[in-house]
Amino acid sequence: MQRLTLKQLTTIKAVSKFSTIVAAADELGVTAAALTARIKLLEEDAGVPLFDRTSGRLRVNAAGQEVVNVATRIEQLLTELNNSLSAHRDMGLSHVTIGVVSTAKYFAPRLLAAFMREHTDIELSIIVGNRSETITALRDYAIDIALMGRPPLDFPVHSGMIGPHPQVLVAPPDHPLAHKRCLKRTDLANESFLVREEGSGSRSIFEYFFDGIIIQPPRVKVEIGSNETIKQAVMAGLGLTLISAHTVEAEVADGRLVVLDVDGLPIIRQWFIVRHANRTLSTATSKLWDFILKDGRMFLPSLHPERMRLTQGGPSAPSGRVA
Repeated sequence: MQRLTLKQLTTIKAVSKFSTIVAAADELGVTAAALTARIKLLEEDAGVPLFDRTSGRLRVNAAGQEVVNVATRIEQLLTELNNSLSAHRDMGLSHVTIGVVSTAKYFAPRLLAAFMREHTDIELSIIVGNRSETITALRDYAIDIALMGRPPLDFPVHSGMIGPHPQVLVAPPDHPLAHKRCLKRTDLANESFLVREEGSGSRSIFEYFFDGIIIQPPRVKVEIGSNETIKQAVMAGLGLTLISAHTVEAEVADGRLVVLDVDGLPIIRQWFIVRHANRTLSTATSKLWDFILKDGRMFLPSLHPERMRLTQGGPSAPSGRVA
């Protein structure tokens, strides 16, 4: 029955119910001629009569009842499908999926919690990943918006700046360089460094800062995919690291880490909220977007200028080099 249509199935159910073409046509709001044509095509396609015709009335026979039963099941399935799609539509109106680069997790929960307190009708899904993973999710429409550093350049996006994101070099407090002033990059040539994995924003910053500047490149001793593990490794004396100042705020404040005074640091990046330019924002996503643009800056960690050396006015990372 390759020509079977939903209209034909609706027709046979109506005729089965009323037993006359005229009554079924009136129920469906069509002419009796149109309904008769549908029945004829349906029977031709089935290859067998579907009704017993007696005294101007049509009663479904055994074959016709099979079609009616299938029509009823299809109607039920379509109802279930509509209910499911309605749930998805409702979720789309009240649900937002936000991608958060791993470094942003040190302030993003406070920001999102404040948003949720103001919008109790909205649900959030938070996906944490490195820069490369977050960009892929944004490009593939797997997330609605992203909280990250510099926006990607290889596909169209809309973005808004949230606030500064300084990058600093930290060491354990007993390190020989811990209390020296005005260090040069060349003073770091023989140090061991702990760096994030390829594809992370922190790794890009590290490569930018040391690229072509010192004679003997730093010996990258360990490659780690977690800021928390890197901090613990630095405190244990395994090496130095160039890291987001926001991730080490607590450790620097209580003396477990120190920020080295290095020429050219801190590097000042920026935090951005980003969305795919071709994605239409739902009402819920628009509310979150506006909230982050308006109030996001106030949730960034408050960094003590003396501990973080921010009064030195370090350079911003060039737009074409650092992701």
